[in-house]
Amino acid sequence: MTRAAEGRTLVLVRHAEAAAAPPGGADRERELTEAGQLQAQALGRWLHDQGLGCDEVITSPATRAMQTVDEVACGGCSEAEVQVEQVLYQADADDVLRVLRESTVDADMVLLVGHAPTVPQVVSLLADGEGEDDAHEALSHGFPPGAAAVLRYQGHWSDLSYGSAVLETFRTP
Repeated sequence: MTRAAEGRTLVLVRHAEAAAAPPGGADRERELTEAGQLQAQALGRWLHDQGLGCDEVITSPATRAMQTVDEVACGGCSEAEVQVEQVLYQADADDVLRVLRESTVDADMVLLVGHAPTVPQVVSLLADGEGEDDAHEALSHGFPPGAAAVLRYQGHWSDLSYGSAVLETFRTP
């Protein structure tokens, strides 16, 4: 049995808490707050404790998203090389799906850090109500900064489609 047949893990993360842009400052350059750094580190520890090391990490180019990736790694989640995808900054759900479909063929665990409202929308579309009731219930209350959805998927990344995954866990800071 191939690893793809055994299942793959997808962790979709909304970047951790970020400061507001200063007057005249660019939204793209917003940095994590101290609380956001701690949120992301705690997520990294949680992923490590769950045995979820990353084979592939994909992030938005926004400063707050890239800092979230760095802090998740500092928290103990092992990571592969980080791939910065420009399209994720102002992506729609189809853009995110396209990026995920291009994941490395042999990656069993992919972590993607992006933004709201797109990340929550993609989670809902991928799982389409399938998975753990508690996770869906928690997700229905919102997807705050620093939250993460863990989904399981059977198949090759190139075949990923809406409704093809199950929501296993939803973790909020």
